[in-house]
Amino acid sequence: YEPAPPTGPTQRPLEALGNFRGWYIRTEKLPHDLSWTVKQQCVDLLAEGLWEELLDDQQPDITVMDWYEDSRLDMCVYELHVWLLAADRRTVIAQHHVAPRTSRKGPSSYWIQVSHVFRQYGPGVRFVHFLHKTKNRLEPGGLRRTRVTDSSVSVQFRE
Repeated sequence: YEPAPPTGPTQRPLEALGNFRGWYIRTEKLPHDLSWTVKQQCVDLLAEGLWEELLDDQQPDITVMDWYEDSRLDMCVYELHVWLLAADRRTVIAQHHVAPRTSRKGPSSYWIQVSHVFRQYGPGVRFVHFLHKTKNRLEPGGLRRTRVTDSSVSVQFRE
């Protein structure tokens, strides 16, 4: 394990700071020089090699996982929203939402893991819509961002 390098405010665009291929990114402005960076993507489970009968009959566990930095920019600096969707990409079969609050204890830039396992979600799941939000604050040197890394969606087969 190597901790992420320290970062400060930057004027560089987010896309210059990492690999965001496959993510749709937008910004939501908030009061008091705060904003959310919203990153989302929709994973097509059939395109990833799974098949309808497996998803409908076996319903393997679907795990979503993320790591975010406790940037201490606000009481809530991270949100995770996940929907298991049907083939029409609109019908929600299962969902999970979490917005952890910071404890403001321990070292700053502490990394926190967030995960959820979907089990016995019912037939029809074809897509996983994964969305996370991270808080930013505008400072004299630029934008101080809450970092997030190692986002994943995985499927586990049970015996």
